[in-house]
Amino acid sequence: MSRRRGKSARSNMTRRQRVRNTLFTFGIILLIILYWLGAFYGTGWLYDYLKKRPPEVVAQLINCVGGMVLWGFTMACLGRFFRSEQMKFFQTMIAAIQSMSRGNFNVSVDNNPHNGPFVELVDSINNMAVELGQLERMRQEFISNVSHEIQSPLTSISGFSRALQNERLTQEERKHYLEIIEAESTRLSKLSDNLLKLSSLESQHHPFEPKSYRLDKQIRSHILACEPQWVEKHIDMDIELEPVTVTADEDLLSQVWTNLIHNAVKFAPPNGTISVHAAGNGQEAVIRISNNGEPISEEDLPHIFERFYKADKSRNRAAGGNGLGLSIVKKIIDMHSGTIAAESDSGKTSFTVRLSAQEQIETSAYR
Repeated sequence: MSRRRGKSARSNMTRRQRVRNTLFTFGIILLIILYWLGAFYGTGWLYDYLKKRPPEVVAQLINCVGGMVLWGFTMACLGRFFRSEQMKFFQTMIAAIQSMSRGNFNVSVDNNPHNGPFVELVDSINNMAVELGQLERMRQEFISNVSHEIQSPLTSISGFSRALQNERLTQEERKHYLEIIEAESTRLSKLSDNLLKLSSLESQHHPFEPKSYRLDKQIRSHILACEPQWVEKHIDMDIELEPVTVTADEDLLSQVWTNLIHNAVKFAPPNGTISVHAAGNGQEAVIRISNNGEPISEEDLPHIFERFYKADKSRNRAAGGNGLGLSIVKKIIDMHSGTIAAESDSGKTSFTVRLSAQEQIETSAYR
């Protein structure tokens, strides 16, 4: 709808510009006629006053020259006026660009149809200011989130390190504090690793090597790899994996299944159920991973793939998450021209992955 409105506005602006150009042309022609008539009657009055008239050829030449002089004088005055207005317009654009170069993106150049060919330039400058402002806010939010995620474990490590200096601590207390320090150090290491992965994936230089392989075997191996975790929580695993062959980057998709299955185990309740289903129809592969843990609220659901977003801050912190896992999953699925969607209700939370065909993967991996 907004695109249609934009096209309609530009079309109306173009029509108005054409009308103005036509009227301007008629005005110029009318002005030339008036100047010629003025020179004709003015020189006629002068000849009558002097009671002397030059030859007709000379008289016509004087009329033409007089009309051109009047025309030139008028154009010089108008040119000075329009040049002054144009310089103000250019200075406004230059000031806006200089302001953006200093990091202030809260600028806007007033646009009007009289700017002629510069209308699109002004629109581009205003759009650039808006987009750069959004990027700057995202950058500041990213730095703030990283700082927060780093500062929290560092504070814990520093506090418990000082506590270990107390010689009156029991052996059990020392062991407990050391376990906390180790867990916080692991969180820092995991955060650093995820940041590097996300940065590499978004750099458009990350290796992307699709090949044909059995997706169901890959998912099954990941389920078996985290068997100790779901056995410890007495989770019932509902596995239904049809033979599915895809053409994709096996290493990258391995990260996807690791994150999704670990999340399912992490947030499933003890004695809960996790379902992992995979099927294919020759056109696409559909993988659904579900658990019957606490649902994600409707407010949080649209944001769960954003970097550092945590639907339940306390739960994620207790589980050692940093809000980057699903962002990495989303980026990898996008690289494969696939889609991932999340659904959550009172009984189940599900993630559905759909992988595209080989032709689409190869042409749009880094689009």
